[in-house]
Amino acid sequence: MQIVHALFLTLVCVSCLPAAETQYDIVIYGGTSGGVAAAVQARRMGKSVVLIEPTQRLGGLTSGGLGQTDIGNKAAIGGIAREFYQAVRKHYDDPASWKWQTPQEYADSGQSRTAAGEEAMWTFEPSAALKIFHDWVRDNQIEVVYGERLDRQSGVAMTRAIPWRIISIRMESGRTFSGRMFIDATYEGDLMAAANVSCAVGREANAHYDETLNGVQTRQAKYHQFVPGVDPYVAKGDPHSGLLPFIDPNGPGEEGSGDRRVQAYCFRMCLTDHPDNRIPFHKPEGYNELWYELLLRNYEAGERGMPWINSAMPNRKTDTNNRLGFSTDFIGQNYEYPEASYEQREAIRTQHRLYQQGLMWTLANHPRMPEKIRQEFARWGMCKDEFTEGNGWQEQLYVREARRMVSDYVMTQHNCQGRVEAEDAVGLAAYGMDSHHVQRYVNAAGHVQNEGDVEVGGFSPYPISYRAIVPKSDQCGNLLVPVCVSATHIAFGSIRMEPVFMVLGQSAATAAAQALDENAPVQRIEYAKLRQRLLADKQILVWTGPTRSGPVAGLDPAKLPGLVIDDLQAVLQGFASVGTVIGPFVASGYRHDGNAEKGQQAARFPIRVGQDGKYEVRIAYSAHDNRATNVPVTVRHAGGETTVKINQKETPSIGRLFQPAGLYEFKAGQEYSVEISNQDTDGFVLVDAVQLVPEAERRLDHSRSSPQLPTQRRTAGR
Repeated sequence: MQIVHALFLTLVCVSCLPAAETQYDIVIYGGTSGGVAAAVQARRMGKSVVLIEPTQRLGGLTSGGLGQTDIGNKAAIGGIAREFYQAVRKHYDDPASWKWQTPQEYADSGQSRTAAGEEAMWTFEPSAALKIFHDWVRDNQIEVVYGERLDRQSGVAMTRAIPWRIISIRMESGRTFSGRMFIDATYEGDLMAAANVSCAVGREANAHYDETLNGVQTRQAKYHQFVPGVDPYVAKGDPHSGLLPFIDPNGPGEEGSGDRRVQAYCFRMCLTDHPDNRIPFHKPEGYNELWYELLLRNYEAGERGMPWINSAMPNRKTDTNNRLGFSTDFIGQNYEYPEASYEQREAIRTQHRLYQQGLMWTLANHPRMPEKIRQEFARWGMCKDEFTEGNGWQEQLYVREARRMVSDYVMTQHNCQGRVEAEDAVGLAAYGMDSHHVQRYVNAAGHVQNEGDVEVGGFSPYPISYRAIVPKSDQCGNLLVPVCVSATHIAFGSIRMEPVFMVLGQSAATAAAQALDENAPVQRIEYAKLRQRLLADKQILVWTGPTRSGPVAGLDPAKLPGLVIDDLQAVLQGFASVGTVIGPFVASGYRHDGNAEKGQQAARFPIRVGQDGKYEVRIAYSAHDNRATNVPVTVRHAGGETTVKINQKETPSIGRLFQPAGLYEFKAGQEYSVEISNQDTDGFVLVDAVQLVPEAERRLDHSRSSPQLPTQRRTAGR
């Protein structure tokens, strides 16, 4: 991790400054969703405002492909952010918005964000989001300036007084914008850094803020992994041949230690399978097959799942995200991005696009890919009617994390899990702590492994401190930062969602307007007054629902009776999605199939007992209405092979966690297995743990709901 602190600052003479075109009450740099929300709020509060967007497109990721809203908890989203999703609902209530499919066809497509009868809608096309933002700009008479990039070297003019104040900002073109208040709504924190506000890049060591999920996390690296045994060397088994591309030779680092590595970026592709709107994947100029050798080896080692989350959007489009060990995340290729020059960032963005275009072509066409994978990918392509200037490819890279401000209040893992609560809330965060992988390295066994993925949730929505969106009290007095907020790496992984950025953008503009009215630095405004206005504008500042501070349950397998095999010990084909919200469950969480790729996902739990005998086989899962009623469980035992079906909608009969799947004979020293698949299932399938309890020890007095036994198949013992 790197911390940049304001040690030296060039002080300017106001009379020597170039004349600005206009002086605004509030200057917003960055037309992300948070920047647009801030501009709307500024105008509603009667302030003059200019919104400067360095590219030619408003909305950041919200209009840049991320249509599958990372909600966390819908009840935590208020104010202008909720207005956006209500506007999405209104947009799709218009029959003219449906060109490539009907609303009912979309409702039947498996989208899982929007419930029937909701006043908001949580999935949308990029073009729909862009239209809403343009409508807001028009209706609120917001001045938007496109294509102007901040001169990051000497473009921020500041006063002499402490706390320093920004007078004006100058673009690379020489165009200057003068303002009384400034908001940095960029994903990179460029204005913040140019104003010499303290900021951090990378991961803090756990010890820095007494956290457990920060820094290097090889023990947490359970998900989105390679099939065991994938060789990392150009010539298999020969370290002298060198590592394959994009494997970090210096990884992984000491467990829990800090570093400057940044979680992976990707493009959130908007794809379609409609033949009249589809642009087939092409083999890009500069394609390098060696970049994808690890992908090919992963499938040759036994991977069977689809390496993407292809979420349905309206009009037969998708929002496509990373999944499995090798996917759209370009792991380890973005470390320099946060503080890189514009030219260097463009090179990184171009490299990411080349990688992802080549990946799509490889998945759809390479002869070493399994046929079912090729067939599935070949029917998809970019959309002719989205991002037309890029032939379906967007400019907006998914910058999951860049700089983070270091202010007088730093949001940490303790805030997320409810051990510390900010008393000056300006919005709620509600998503789990979520970091994508940070590096790819060679593990102790000599095989390739990913590191950095952390997926820990199960806690209630929690308040974000006002002090986390303003600089330290002795730094800039007229700047607010609603996107690159003051948070540790792992806490930012929870906060960094588009609805939250809109919430914080609105709150930042409200505070800026109040600071103008009070003629005070942003650090010294009256919070009680700010809170009153935020509540009046329908912001959600207090969580009144059920309170949880972590996963619902995490039972230690060693403390359970009999033999327990957790999902971490299972051989997985698919089942890459992770859950911790609905409990109880064994160990650190459970897997599920995403209610997708039916017949293509399976989990095999190896069984080896210590002594001959009959054992009751129990399957662990947490019940829910969205679960499948017909989950096939195949037990391979001394008498052959038996398949039963479990109804995962029903609460398990033993401790609300384990459901018996039958009594079977096992021989000591022999290897058996229990396999759970999603073949022909009618809902989400969970995979958590398998328990074997000797017949003599099993509890006879528990109330049981017997599993369905409609299909049983016995074969000769092996």
